[in-house]
Amino acid sequence: MTNFNQVKERTLKTLAQYVPIVARVHGESHPEFHDVHRVFQAMQVKLNENVGGQPELEADFEQLRQITQNYTVPVDVCESYEAVYQMLADLDKAYHS
Repeated sequence: MTNFNQVKERTLKTLAQYVPIVARVHGESHPEFHDVHRVFQAMQVKLNENVGGQPELEADFEQLRQITQNYTVPVDVCESYEAVYQMLADLDKAYHS
């Protein structure tokens, strides 16, 4: 899981900053992002509780793939929204490799 831990270290802090902001800015026109926010918060708790181990995130990533249609970025959003989906997709891919 070294790859996952590397990706997690590279992206988690940025995601923690971006996700609430994107939810606030785009949540009205993209209500599904509130679900992304909720799932991400649950993942953060699991990751923080499991510092040295491997948290069980399979169900969380499955939910994110469904909510985001496999991290498909809507055409009318900002670069931060796009960056969140890219970082989540990178985390998902690393988790499953």
